[in-house]
Amino acid sequence: MGMFNFQGENFTMDGNPIRIISGAIHYFRVVPEYWRDRLLKLKACGFNTVETYVAWNLHEPKQGEFNFAGIADLEKFIEIAGEVGLMVIVRPSPYICAEWEFGGLPAWLLADSDMRLRCFHQPFLDKVDAYYDVLLPKLEPLLCTNGGPIIAMQIENEYGSYGNDKKYLNYLKDSMQKRGIDVLLFTSDGPLDYMLQGGMVEGVLATVNFGSSPDESFEKLREYQPDKPLMCMEFWNGWFDHWGEEHHTRDAGDVAQVLDEMLKANASVNFYMFHGGTNFGFYNGANNPEYAPTITSYDYDVLLDEAGDPTPKFHAVRKVIENYVELGELVLPDPIKKKSYGQVHMTEQIGLLDHLDAFSTPSQHTCPEPMEKLGQDYGFIMYTTHISGPRIKGSLFVQDVHDRAMIFLDDKFIGIIERDHKEMLSVELEIPHQGAKLSILVENMGRTNYGPLLKDYKGITEGARFANQFLYDWTIHTLPLDSVSSIPFAVKTAVDKDKDEAKANKANVPTFFKGTLEIDELADTFLNMAGWTKGVVYINGFNLGRYWERGPQKTLYVPAPLLKQGQNEIVVFELHGCSEPCVTFVDKASLQ
Repeated sequence: MGMFNFQGENFTMDGNPIRIISGAIHYFRVVPEYWRDRLLKLKACGFNTVETYVAWNLHEPKQGEFNFAGIADLEKFIEIAGEVGLMVIVRPSPYICAEWEFGGLPAWLLADSDMRLRCFHQPFLDKVDAYYDVLLPKLEPLLCTNGGPIIAMQIENEYGSYGNDKKYLNYLKDSMQKRGIDVLLFTSDGPLDYMLQGGMVEGVLATVNFGSSPDESFEKLREYQPDKPLMCMEFWNGWFDHWGEEHHTRDAGDVAQVLDEMLKANASVNFYMFHGGTNFGFYNGANNPEYAPTITSYDYDVLLDEAGDPTPKFHAVRKVIENYVELGELVLPDPIKKKSYGQVHMTEQIGLLDHLDAFSTPSQHTCPEPMEKLGQDYGFIMYTTHISGPRIKGSLFVQDVHDRAMIFLDDKFIGIIERDHKEMLSVELEIPHQGAKLSILVENMGRTNYGPLLKDYKGITEGARFANQFLYDWTIHTLPLDSVSSIPFAVKTAVDKDKDEAKANKANVPTFFKGTLEIDELADTFLNMAGWTKGVVYINGFNLGRYWERGPQKTLYVPAPLLKQGQNEIVVFELHGCSEPCVTFVDKASLQ
């Protein structure tokens, strides 16, 4: 790769003008076996660059423990991009937003109650420096200044939407440069005065993010940065979905027209996204002010769908690019086979409430502490205490529950308390003469990834009270569910089966189910969770993500590399119950 920079209003490669036509593909949302396929499709569409964020929480899951293997092998992703002839833009800022858990920040930052995020707060900067000490030396050999494909890097992400700490931004810039990052650095912000004022850094190229009205947006950028190249760093050509919403779509013709306007203005562009992929595991983010978690699918209604297939948008965009760049004939990699594997019956199960100690070693606490104080990042957490009796009927409040609590009295389901749902902020309890055991199972449904409410502790974050009396003396079981390999499942006899299935199906008893999928030919497939209520699915120990009957997502994408010939283990953790303990593998996604 040559030397990338800019001169006047043009980007240049080795001194010659070049226009960047880039698309976002996040390596951490696509199984590594499919990286080349997606990158070849990006190239085939007429793009010359791929852009990716870097998710800190994926690479440093525990403080000081680093992971760059498998889906986290960032270097490999960049190398493959270079091999297929693409330039690469990397956005490795500590915070990425991206509808990703905590905007990419590691949850362990919150173990320190005094932590200040995204500002010149030395404890935060120390953690960033320790991360950059490991990350940036991996990227340095891949820079275009060292013959690699990386042409530019971002120093923070839409910072003007969050703060105005220039000392912090300059610290990040210096942190990168002193670790050998000598390619073009940039910032990206919304095209509004306060955003550009807060987010721009002296001596760093500013870019803007938007979905429409390019002339207006570029005019605003020019007010702050005249005589420099125009770039839309995030062209929002689709959008993401929250649980309980309709699936967002945008007309392909509209996207093509906005792109044409940008290219006419001699601007460069990065499509956010080109291919969205999947929020596997517990990595989906959430938005506020009314808490709204993002679904597992990150389809985004863009040029490639969640399974990597070209959409009408792909062809409409390529047609526009063809007017500006000579493309030749469209050559795509062979389509990846899809298959319906049919129905799988769950043959084993185990209830959570009856076997809590098998899942987690309990600890005793005066107050119901949040996950982060117990070294837990994701998953579920169970709080148990005893309430003395008798007490007349009253309301149980879980103050600032993050995010959704199932309430049990003597292991009997009482109701749900859900964050920011005004009609679901308390449940009614009546305590018998001998007192009762109160159990509260809280799900972390994804930390906030954008905006002023970023500091998002999980579990019971304030306290639990019956009427106005706070309850103390708690037994806590952390349930991160990062592995399901040691769950003591039991095979059911016909009599037990009928009894237990009736119980698990109807009584809001959180239950783990296990079944086996036998296959002889590997293909992509989609797991249809119709008839199930809410929970998480694992295939061969890999956490596929969450399902919820609220929709719009009805199926979970299962890429073929997660499967193997012969027996495949399916584990479902269902919180409420299912119409019957069966799942179905189909050959099409369903987002409604």
